[in-house]
Amino acid sequence: MAGTMIGGQKAAAKNLARDPHFYSKIGRKGGRVGRTGGFAANPELARIAGAKGGRRSRRRKVIAEV
Repeated sequence: MAGTMIGGQKAAAKNLARDPHFYSKIGRKGGRVGRTGGFAANPELARIAGAKGGRRSRRRKVIAEV
């Protein structure tokens, strides 16, 4: 692991020298291992969760001045 910016650049250069597709392979693996789907896969679930959070909110209600 790199401890400095220069060390990180050296590590990245070495990774790319060994395998030009190093970072694209890592990204592909990361995209495949996801199991939950998340809110992007289910907007209705996101709406429901946001409503629950809004009801539980500890913030005070703000009355808009006109």
